[in-house]
Amino acid sequence: MAEANKSAPVTGNSTVNSEKDAGKEAVMAAYSNLVEAKEHFKHAAEAAGLDLKNEASGQYLKGKAKAGELTNQANSYVHEKPLTSLGIAFAAGFLVSQLFSKK
Repeated sequence: MAEANKSAPVTGNSTVNSEKDAGKEAVMAAYSNLVEAKEHFKHAAEAAGLDLKNEASGQYLKGKAKAGELTNQANSYVHEKPLTSLGIAFAAGFLVSQLFSKK
């Protein structure tokens, strides 16, 4: 009877050990998948960031070119009509001063 009692726990221990091993393998597989997903998301975020950076750079260059074009137009207008430009500047300054005066 003592032998029968000893063999039963051994079978139970082997079942417990195999369940532990299976659990460890499942945890390691899940961890491996998590690390792989982390790397995937990291690369995806970097790619998206580069796309946004390139798009922003393009918009900046377009804006800079447009600003240069408008500056050239304003300069040529001032050279062609200096008195009109002076009158416009005076009127704009007067309006701004009226807006910010504390009356």
